[in-house]
Amino acid sequence: MPGPLLHLGATVLCAHGGQATPSAPVARVLVSGQPVATQAAPWLVAGCAFSPPQGNGPCITAQWVVAATRVFAAGQPVLLMSGQAVCTPTGTPLVPVGVQTRVLGM
Repeated sequence: MPGPLLHLGATVLCAHGGQATPSAPVARVLVSGQPVATQAAPWLVAGCAFSPPQGNGPCITAQWVVAATRVFAAGQPVLLMSGQAVCTPTGTPLVPVGVQTRVLGM
């Protein structure tokens, strides 16, 4: 499904409100002046509010499991706003809420 590409400056949150950022964006490919994010590298989550008295703790990292099928950067699929990611160790999704809208991928 087509959608806007994710980039370094995109606002992406874990299900508990923590801010997620790509750990290794591709600096050679820019959208709206920001490096694009690919499926290869995990995302880092900071400020997750999930703190159960027992259990698996707050979101720390996330890995995208669904990415573009036709658009690549540095040989890796780029991430789309419509993609899906899973946080570790909670297993909850990442939610993209603010991205650039000029470049679409599929």
